[in-house]
Amino acid sequence: MKKNVLGNTILKISPIIFGGNVFGWTLNEKESFEMLDAITELGINCIDTADVYSRWIDGNSGGESEKIIGKWMKERGNRKDIILCTKTGMDIGQGGIDISEKHIKKSIDNSLNRLQTDYVNLYYAHKDDETTPPEETLGAFKDLIAEKKVQYIGASNFSAERLRKSLEVSRVNDLPAYSVFQPEYNLLERSKFEGGIETICEEVNLGVATYFSLASGLLTGKYTSEKDIENSSRASYVKKHWNEKTKKIIQTVNTIAKNHKVSPAAVAISWVLHRPAVSAPIVSATKKEHLTAFKEAAILELTITEIETLNNVSA
Repeated sequence: MKKNVLGNTILKISPIIFGGNVFGWTLNEKESFEMLDAITELGINCIDTADVYSRWIDGNSGGESEKIIGKWMKERGNRKDIILCTKTGMDIGQGGIDISEKHIKKSIDNSLNRLQTDYVNLYYAHKDDETTPPEETLGAFKDLIAEKKVQYIGASNFSAERLRKSLEVSRVNDLPAYSVFQPEYNLLERSKFEGGIETICEEVNLGVATYFSLASGLLTGKYTSEKDIENSSRASYVKKHWNEKTKKIIQTVNTIAKNHKVSPAAVAISWVLHRPAVSAPIVSATKKEHLTAFKEAAILELTITEIETLNNVSA
């Protein structure tokens, strides 16, 4: 896959980022290794994970995804070939959202230990903690960059107001600025990015890596009725978004997919890729055959009419 520069960094990434939330959740270690081998063979060189993945599973405490990725990189000896992104701030036992200096510095060391590496290419504040001043958070990140534990920093799930405030604090106080923003963004959920956040990202050339790019599988075409949803590992998210508008969007995606002789997932991913402010969508998969859609999306050229149709039906 052709590599693109991520925002104002020097990181050259594949047009699609693989979401590592499935490792240690819907994929066990052996299956995860097979998937990681398959995505790198496809040309995907950027992997997104977080310290909280996958704490939501009974018996897990967080860090399972990082451990699997770390073990895989160690066995393959390919750390230098991977653009590695992880996150801190979600509740992994501390009792709430936390991007304080103390928590960030403890978290990075734990993540690096699990990942079996001495640095990450991109380290995100996973969610904003409005009780912590941006000066404290960015000061902690400054230390991590100086210690070469982190190459670049990013933000996820911030309000437009707090993102702008953080960027201003960076400028005024000679602190590192966020280089990448990670929003939830797909054909079913556009409001969390479009508008204020998108404007800021375009103003300062932030890289944009979208999550839930396939709406937890809703845009893959595998759900055609409520019965299909019941057996899903992501049933709660899917049920929340299953309505008449969603059905119309899926129908439109399916029609365009048939015209191009590609999968519905490829069309949904390609729509995100065609958005001017987006650098790369984060997409995960549980079966190697799902990767065909990634390959299709990377080269699919939607027409202006098709993009407008998708924009209108999802507005």
